[in-house]
Amino acid sequence: MSIPYPNIDPVALQLGPIPIRWYSLAYIGGLAAGWWYLTRLLKNTGLWRKEGPPLTRLLLDDVLFWVAVGVMAGGRLGYVLFYEPSILVQKWEPILGFLPFPPALMLWNGGMSFHGGLIGVTIAGYYFSRKHKLNALSLGDLFAAAAPIGLFFGRIANFINAELYGRPWDGPWAMVFPTDPLGLARHPSQLYEAALEGIVLFIVIRITTHSFNLLKRPGATIGLFLAGYAASRIFIENFREPDSHLPDFPLGLTMGMMLSVPMLALGLWMIWRTRTKTNEAAAK
Repeated sequence: MSIPYPNIDPVALQLGPIPIRWYSLAYIGGLAAGWWYLTRLLKNTGLWRKEGPPLTRLLLDDVLFWVAVGVMAGGRLGYVLFYEPSILVQKWEPILGFLPFPPALMLWNGGMSFHGGLIGVTIAGYYFSRKHKLNALSLGDLFAAAAPIGLFFGRIANFINAELYGRPWDGPWAMVFPTDPLGLARHPSQLYEAALEGIVLFIVIRITTHSFNLLKRPGATIGLFLAGYAASRIFIENFREPDSHLPDFPLGLTMGMMLSVPMLALGLWMIWRTRTKTNEAAAK
């Protein structure tokens, strides 16, 4: 039993020889929506400590560029290193018929890694903070509060591309994805991820930042995002089809689970650390 998969063309529109894909539009839409939400957080000075928001509205536009570069570079490099290192040694291929192009940069060949993108954003944000003498943890909190928006857009793009689909299942909302060589009914795990990593995580962070003053504890929102994403990813990996080109891991673990466990531990530690520091400050 399954419901029909809404077979959407991955190419949203064609501009001459250049295809504009939904995947690219998802990144643009995620960055645009995230930028709008970040401006709202900066305007609400009551959310922050007495020093105010971690940066000005003008600097936000600058750091957003570096964050975008970190997402793209880190996401691609992370995919190549974590999931398909063989791409590094493949021969360069022509693009547009004549330009040699490294396979590692071909985003349509393999994809992106969230964990790699997170590392890229962290490096870009830290560099920007040092350069402009900003509080790196508060800057990270700002972007952690908006990160689920980008995750939601990205997972919807995965669904449109019929990639990263789930394990075989005969439940009431199972789907047969056109990219599945076995043609089996499967979990629409991309939608599970969009719901948990995107909508639910955004709501949780929104409640804690606006009702429990989490942004006044530098690093706590980062910790909540890391722990929340990791817990969601570990849970959904039970429904997502493991990468066929990767070896089997013991105890039924997947690469996504193994990369998320350190995130979960780090996130919980950061939440605990900021709570401890807040209690120490209040006692003085």
